[in-house]
Amino acid sequence: MKNIYFLLMFIVFLCLPIQNGFAQGNPPPEPTQLNIEGLSVYPNPVDGNASTIYIISKDKIALKKVAIYNVLGKQIKATVSTRKELDISSLNSGVYILKITQGSISETRKLVIR
Repeated sequence: MKNIYFLLMFIVFLCLPIQNGFAQGNPPPEPTQLNIEGLSVYPNPVDGNASTIYIISKDKIALKKVAIYNVLGKQIKATVSTRKELDISSLNSGVYILKITQGSISETRKLVIR
């Protein structure tokens, strides 16, 4: 009985390194575009008396969804536009987060208003 048990254990340990395991043999997918091409937000920082900022990208006529959040994560303002100007006259001085979505790609930028 001990011989059979020893033989079975020997076979298991012998075959263990030969096993391929459970890893898939498929290569990883091609990386998708993660950034909006040529995205620029200016002026940043903004002087307190300025009422607009400009958001441009390489695709100038694309539809852009812009959401403005405060540093606590509360959404302050949201808009959808093809124009490059964004009215910020209702914002007080402080630090804000812009979430800009163009198509299926989103980017975040920090906006400082002095």
